[in-house]
Amino acid sequence: MADASAQHSAPPPAAVADVMRPPVTMIEQNDHLAAAAYLMKRADATALVVTQAQTGQPVGIITEADISHAVADGKNPSHIRILELMTADPTVVNTTTSIRDAAKVMTGGRFRHLPVMGDAGLVGIVDITDVCRTLLEADVSGPAVNTAQPE
Repeated sequence: MADASAQHSAPPPAAVADVMRPPVTMIEQNDHLAAAAYLMKRADATALVVTQAQTGQPVGIITEADISHAVADGKNPSHIRILELMTADPTVVNTTTSIRDAAKVMTGGRFRHLPVMGDAGLVGIVDITDVCRTLLEADVSGPAVNTAQPE
């Protein structure tokens, strides 16, 4: 008789849509870095998608690393516009991108965040922690081992 704890649980998520974080916190490109830091803290986010004020369309991404580098360089976050530091036209993935492919994109480009696009446009963001956690869980949840004692 098999131990109940040794049975397989649900299969690990296979696509970015399964682990991404919606909704995406967005900020306009003409806002200041101080506003980005405030939004990140409130949303418990490590990156924001940057939008164009007139259209609301995504045009970039700003990360906590971008902000910390600016502060370390002696820049005042209240005087620097996001447009000056953001990564324009960031690499994106779609909702059906596999977790493994997202990991390849992230490691190949040295990215920690990937905006996720769906049929309706921007639908979420996935970060390196989401991807690593999912890959580790998939690796750990290999074949079940029967730990029950013989009767």
